[in-house]
Amino acid sequence: MSDVALSGALPGGASSPSSKPNLDHGSNLITTLIFLALLAGGLFFTAYSLYQDISAAGMPVTTWLPFLLLGVALLIALGFEFVNGFHDTANAVATVIYTHSMPANVAVLWSGFFNFLGVLLSTGAVAFGIISLLPVELILQVGSSAGFAMVFALLIAAIIWNLGTWWLGIPSSSSHTLIGSIIGVGVANSLMRGGNGTSGVDWGKAQEIGMSLLISPLVGFFFAAALLLILKFIIRNPALYKEPVGNQPPPWWIRGLLILTCTGVSFAHGSNDGQKGMGLIMLILIGTVPMAYALNRAPGPSHIAEFKMTAAAAAKVIDKQASGYNVLGDPRPAVESYISARTINEGTYPSLAALVRNISEQVDGYGSLDKVPAAAVSNVRNDMYLSSEALRLLLKDKANNLSSGEVTELKAFKGSLDGATRFIPLWVKVAVAIALGLGTMIGWKRIVVTVGEKIGKTHLTYAQGASAELVAMATIGAADAYGLPVSTTHVLSSGVAGTMAANGSGLQWATVRSLLLAWVLTLPVSILLAGGLYVLFAKIF
Repeated sequence: MSDVALSGALPGGASSPSSKPNLDHGSNLITTLIFLALLAGGLFFTAYSLYQDISAAGMPVTTWLPFLLLGVALLIALGFEFVNGFHDTANAVATVIYTHSMPANVAVLWSGFFNFLGVLLSTGAVAFGIISLLPVELILQVGSSAGFAMVFALLIAAIIWNLGTWWLGIPSSSSHTLIGSIIGVGVANSLMRGGNGTSGVDWGKAQEIGMSLLISPLVGFFFAAALLLILKFIIRNPALYKEPVGNQPPPWWIRGLLILTCTGVSFAHGSNDGQKGMGLIMLILIGTVPMAYALNRAPGPSHIAEFKMTAAAAAKVIDKQASGYNVLGDPRPAVESYISARTINEGTYPSLAALVRNISEQVDGYGSLDKVPAAAVSNVRNDMYLSSEALRLLLKDKANNLSSGEVTELKAFKGSLDGATRFIPLWVKVAVAIALGLGTMIGWKRIVVTVGEKIGKTHLTYAQGASAELVAMATIGAADAYGLPVSTTHVLSSGVAGTMAANGSGLQWATVRSLLLAWVLTLPVSILLAGGLYVLFAKIF
């Protein structure tokens, strides 16, 4: 995930002048013009795609205020991703630069391109995993003033903390920052609604994500250290474990490995980090232009037939658990209450069964998702979202009393629901990819110096760079596959630290203390900052 790195000079720089890479390539007019052209092109493409989607959906324009808020929210969300890339270039390129495998300017462009590709080819699992942390009542009312207050508060809080820590020279993870912002909004929303502050957050999901953020740096440290020791045992070439001589590149095979791992980390970072912005942008779009984005209108008749089949099977399973009880009136409050409280009671299964039947009848009545009228789109989408979240929690609940066959049928229906509501248009991916890719080309030098010079007391060796990058690539890739966010800087910097410890090179404890300080402060500060901003914006909007 995106992370801020040290900007101030720390004592005990590791590299000798002869082995330091050349980082002062500067910028020329052509580079600046290309950057501005890509930025302008990305903004134009985003605006044009948005206009096309709204026009195709036939959404009537009665007031320009929602579109003004939409534009501001999209700019802030893309700004968040730009800052994300702004901080993260060094996580992929520091090792190839300090081992002289690639020149600095080439490495930065290379990393930016593969960050771009990583975003485009991402699955969306991380995006919707992040959204699951948000209070369900705000997700259902994301187009309301409270919904806009939520989106603005968590994005602005994350940007303020990232830029603030970068300016002060304190390394921090924007993954931690965003999670803290979401928790802050959830707690503040719960308190404002008369709750005790704990009911506004999916603490189970928060714990799952928190554990991934906590464990991944430890994995980086110990696995990179172990890999270096294994390399020393297998490949007995002293040159691989010593400081590079001058600007001499490593042997061709280790150079190829370093470039490969740089590519993999860049791609995995784009795939993992880019999804945070995608999920938030989709929330913004669903709230302001639901006719175009609340439901996936792409699936054809075959998908609808499959949807009805899985809905019927799921309704049968849930009806069985309901033990013949029926619900009089609206089933939604009981389902929403279960999602918030996560406690099964006598009304959970009957209410969910009624909601599933309602969804099936609505989809069957309209014939396809693209025929759902504008007035009904938000309700259909909210019903699907509630059912999907309830099923997600039920399937994890040890008190669900479901057989393996019933679990399979409920998972199939949940997949159909997610296919109808959890989608990311191509233009959203392209916009985020451009923001993240361009962000990698700004402000990278200070971060590269931190990773390359200020973690260990000696210059980064070829083997250390390869070990740290390999472990970082594998860790981030695995987290992406399981839909979990991780901190790219923490994984890679801890990997570099692990190789320094294993090599007996020693660590610069000023940097280590800064990393630990960021770990301690980021969550509580971002919680307080986002919570305070949410209260402020809720009163303004």
